[in-house]
Amino acid sequence: MHMADALLSPAVGGTMWAVSTGTIAYCSKKVTDELDERKVPLMGVLGAFLFAAQMINFSIPGTGSSGHLGGGLLLAILLGPHAAFLTIASVLLVQALFFADGGLLALGCNLFNLGFFPAFIAYPLIYRKIAGQRPGQMRLSVAAIVAATVGLQLGAFGVVVETVSSGISSLPFSTFVLFMQPIHLAIGIVEGVVTAAIVSFVHRARPELISAARPTATPGQQSLRKLLLAFLVGAMLTGGLFSWFASKDPDGLEWAIAQVSGEAELKGPEQGMHAALAALQDRIAILPDYAFRKNEAQIQDNGGSDGNGDAYPESRLGSSVSGIVGGLLALLLAFLIGFLLKKRVRRMPRAGGLP
Repeated sequence: MHMADALLSPAVGGTMWAVSTGTIAYCSKKVTDELDERKVPLMGVLGAFLFAAQMINFSIPGTGSSGHLGGGLLLAILLGPHAAFLTIASVLLVQALFFADGGLLALGCNLFNLGFFPAFIAYPLIYRKIAGQRPGQMRLSVAAIVAATVGLQLGAFGVVVETVSSGISSLPFSTFVLFMQPIHLAIGIVEGVVTAAIVSFVHRARPELISAARPTATPGQQSLRKLLLAFLVGAMLTGGLFSWFASKDPDGLEWAIAQVSGEAELKGPEQGMHAALAALQDRIAILPDYAFRKNEAQIQDNGGSDGNGDAYPESRLGSSVSGIVGGLLALLLAFLIGFLLKKRVRRMPRAGGLP
């Protein structure tokens, strides 16, 4: 559900940049006030895990479409909503800058749709209400599935509203929403099941990390270091190996656009802000579309593409390198954010004005 710049006007894109930037500032202050130091390394490892998980597109049977994990709700459950938003912001920033996944103008929208709705709507208003204070495995699973599904539905609806409000595409509201919501309902259910499985695993290993239930840890539980290692190994395997088997079908947003417009991809304006940002992203991206960049001679030899309309064809090696490099970048950025906020906490004066 990563939006491309071609869907957005500068006014809408700029407004959502401002909204998301303000949310990042708010979350940074809240995390500074409430920071649990144990969660700083968890932010980094979960950032790497989410980056890798979003590379795995799974096919939606009977549709010709695919989806991938959004991860906002999972992060909110394990980190709390404020740290979750900062972590998913680091993942989306790495994706946009280094892998050209999601437009630069659209980054504010993507942050809001994939981060705000699950962290600040689905998590507190749905997940926490269903899970309660001391949930069992069944309540945790039901809460995760329902909240993840609703969060993704809200994000999909946000895409429609932002696109139609921009007025630069020919996608009508009623038809666009008619295709977007059902396909993302299916994707949301899958995300909910995956989220429930991961949350159940963490709940058994370290229940105090689940925000909705904070029982005292017992000596028989896994150490936090082992849990971090499990997520890190999962991230490296997912990005470095399992990404080979990701579905090549268009994702839910691309599929919905194709159903409405009859075109596989909408083109943005060839001048102005859209063109400038596209050129900047092309220069910055080290592995565009999670594959090695082809030089001009290679593109000409292939008639300008790989035969499938893609000037930067994916390969297993390119996917593996992208998964590992991107995961490490997301880990470092998320960890750096947590570390800087942790350092800021230590510099703040204590109660009574004492240093």
